[in-house]
Amino acid sequence: MDKIEITGGLKLRGEVAISGAKNAVLPIMTAAILSSGENIIKNVPHLRDVMTMGKLLAHLGCGFHLENNRILLKTKKITSMDAPYDFVKTMRASVLVLGPLVARTGHARVSLPGGCAIGARPINLHIIGLERMGAKITLSEGYIEVKAKRLRGATIYFDIPTVTGTENLMMAAALAEGATVLENAACEPEVTDLANALISMGAKIHGAGTSVIKINGVNRLKPLNYTVIPDRIETATFIAAAAITQGDIRIKKCRPEHLEAVISKMREAGVKITPKNDRLTVRGPERLSSVDIKTMPYPGFPTDMQAQFMAMMAVADGTSIITENIFENRFMHVAEMSRMGADIQAEGSTATVKGVKSLNGAPVMATDLRASASLVVAGLAAKGTTVIDRVYHLDRGYERIEEKLKMLGANVRRIK
Repeated sequence: MDKIEITGGLKLRGEVAISGAKNAVLPIMTAAILSSGENIIKNVPHLRDVMTMGKLLAHLGCGFHLENNRILLKTKKITSMDAPYDFVKTMRASVLVLGPLVARTGHARVSLPGGCAIGARPINLHIIGLERMGAKITLSEGYIEVKAKRLRGATIYFDIPTVTGTENLMMAAALAEGATVLENAACEPEVTDLANALISMGAKIHGAGTSVIKINGVNRLKPLNYTVIPDRIETATFIAAAAITQGDIRIKKCRPEHLEAVISKMREAGVKITPKNDRLTVRGPERLSSVDIKTMPYPGFPTDMQAQFMAMMAVADGTSIITENIFENRFMHVAEMSRMGADIQAEGSTATVKGVKSLNGAPVMATDLRASASLVVAGLAAKGTTVIDRVYHLDRGYERIEEKLKMLGANVRRIK
């Protein structure tokens, strides 16, 4: 099992390019199921999750090939409607095949999802939505089976905004009979990117990026030829890395408008950030100032940046309160940061972070994707050497992160 070794204390300098968004490319890959032909998806990051999704689509009968950040998906024939546990247990996004499979074939059998151990994240809202669209649903032996000759448009209200629920039902509605309205829908940029990809296929979708999305179903969709947006969480992670190391970096191929909440809180902490078109200049202060954050659905502060921001606050001047409103069980990185000398007390959904002058390198263990990124950020600023175990979590969502950090002057290496 690979490890990442970081010797901290170096200020990051230079330029880094952001990869395509993991959380955008995965649903766009499943959207290809809705067409029959050759689909091309560009700006695709080389990640474990992308390969897992590719293997699942291949299992369904699609041809999958990834080369030079470009995917070719052949979807002429769907030969299986079954997404087995062995695929789905490693990646929760696998449930995104549910809507497209039912819309195209009238049948889907999908294992209940797995993924990061950061909470239950049930998919009951997906099921309720498909039932409202006329699907017959049965649950047995850990599988959801959905059948419908053709889905019908419906008005669906989400009790809470759900990204994958919005995406699944938007894809299902694209080929449904009549109009579907999704109310209290997720507004994340990745949802909008999926909508734009579907529109490029011929779907009729209005309101993506707002809380009300209307989809008028069509009879068929043409294959994809689409370029995925840059990854806003990778962008924000590099901002944190520069901030905690008193660095001075330029981030290119990014979308600053997708990070307004993060940039606002970073500036409050003393980080100088200058956006220009698809670039950001980031300069970290001599010492960060403590800032309170509360994670919220987009456009609020993203839960996927909570852990990395906590690493910054661990060495900030003062005390910060971090409140996690999206997922339960998402403070597992606290124990590992404490091993590095951080003063953090977590209780329920709130963590109190008292900034210390410096962290110390230590052997630590990644518990989920963003927790692993937070340990990298902490290790960059720590005195001595930090060794991070279980970095397969990191490989799920960050493309070549150790190589990118090396280019910025960090002393980091992967131990095979």
